Amino acid sequence: MGMSDPTQAPTTVTNIGVAMFTVADQNAALAFYTEKMGFEVRADVAFGENGEYRWLEVAPPGSTARLALNPPMNDEPGGSAIGIETADVHAEHARLKALGVEVEEPMSSPGTPTMFMMRDPDGNHIAVVETSGA
Repeated sequence: MGMSDPTQAPTTVTNIGVAMFTVADQNAALAFYTEKMGFEVRADVAFGENGEYRWLEVAPPGSTARLALNPPMNDEPGGSAIGIETADVHAEHARLKALGVEVEEPMSSPGTPTMFMMRDPDGNHIAVVETSGA
C-alpha cells in the first residue's frame, strides 16, 4: 500500500503531555501537590453544561508534562502511577519526609538510577527517580 496507507505512517505524537490521577477530593489533592510536592497549578477550569466539572492540572516548575487530578468517574481513587525526576533523590527524600510525607527508603540496583517510591493521599504511586546530569 505504500505511503498512502495510514497504518504505515510514522506517528505524529511527540510528547506525553498529561498523566491523570483519580482523586477523591480535588481540593485536598491540590493542597498536597502544591504544598508538599511544590508543584504549581497549570489549569483550574470549570467545564460541563453547568460548569459542574473541574479540570485541574499541576506540574513541577519548568515541566512540560502535567498531572491532571480528576474526580472518580468509572474508577476508584488511587492505583495509578507516575515517575518524577530529580537531580538529588536523597535531598528530595529528606525534604518530603520532613513535611510528614510517607516515603519508602531510596534504593538503587546496578544499571538502574537511585529512586524511592511514595503515594499521594489517594494511594496513587509516585516513583521519584534521580536523573544523571539533570
